[in-house]
Amino acid sequence: MARTLAQQSPADEVGSGFTMVKSGQLAEFGFSNPDRPRLGMEATELALVRRRLSQNTLTQVHRTDFHQLFLVTAGHGEAMVDFVDHPCGPGTLLHVSPGRVLRLPTGPLKAHMILFTAAFPPPLDRTRPLLSPFGPVLWHVPHAERAVLDQSARDLRQEYNRAGEPDDLLRQLLGVFLLRIARLHADEAGHGDPRFERFQQELERSFGTTRNAADYAARIGYSLRSLNRICVEATGQSAKTLIDARVALEAKRLLVHTDLSSAAIGHRLGFSEATNFTKFFARETGMSPGAFRQ
Repeated sequence: MARTLAQQSPADEVGSGFTMVKSGQLAEFGFSNPDRPRLGMEATELALVRRRLSQNTLTQVHRTDFHQLFLVTAGHGEAMVDFVDHPCGPGTLLHVSPGRVLRLPTGPLKAHMILFTAAFPPPLDRTRPLLSPFGPVLWHVPHAERAVLDQSARDLRQEYNRAGEPDDLLRQLLGVFLLRIARLHADEAGHGDPRFERFQQELERSFGTTRNAADYAARIGYSLRSLNRICVEATGQSAKTLIDARVALEAKRLLVHTDLSSAAIGHRLGFSEATNFTKFFARETGMSPGAFRQ
């Protein structure tokens, strides 16, 4: 079990391989495998994780610095990722990339859990969009393909439990698992348009300084009209909608994760006046910053 998801007590929640943010804020977990300390991945199951965690941790909102893949094989429940609730059932595949906010799946679910650091998988072009911080969170695996992914996850778990073996085979088996996901969901997982990827990277760099879509278009070398067309083709949404959504998401994370005032958060996100930030947040989320934090 990764140390971040190991059995915890108030005494060991601080300084044992991860950092717990106190005062009701967001808990943060870093990857550290107590079974095989030098191994950058772990293959387990949700039921085992639940037995090792306190009820408080099971229901707590947190984020990690590693990837988490959940492949649901039975039962129904719900998981929250970046403040969006996702129903989960047989065939649900959930990917939580580093930095995303998560509440572990609830309900009587059975699921494989594959945890791994960003550096562990083999470098594969076809899995790059899948593992990017902008990749999709949820897929529904077609019924005819579920047995393939289930067996792939079982192979990972079987090899993981062979203590003392080199990491090479595990690394390649994880690559196979990720390639199968990318193959099944090429349309969803691989927007693949390098122009859209450049926009995403620029958005990640600059969302705190500008919300002007024309600025982003100029920075990546396209007209605003072309940028909007690229964004609509990739997501069905305009560049401005994507920019505002990214700013709103960061505001949510800061409201939950920090003690910063609403005005300070607005300033960090490029709003010159606190009232402008409050209006923006209310328009994007339907509630005030204070109400969301509560």
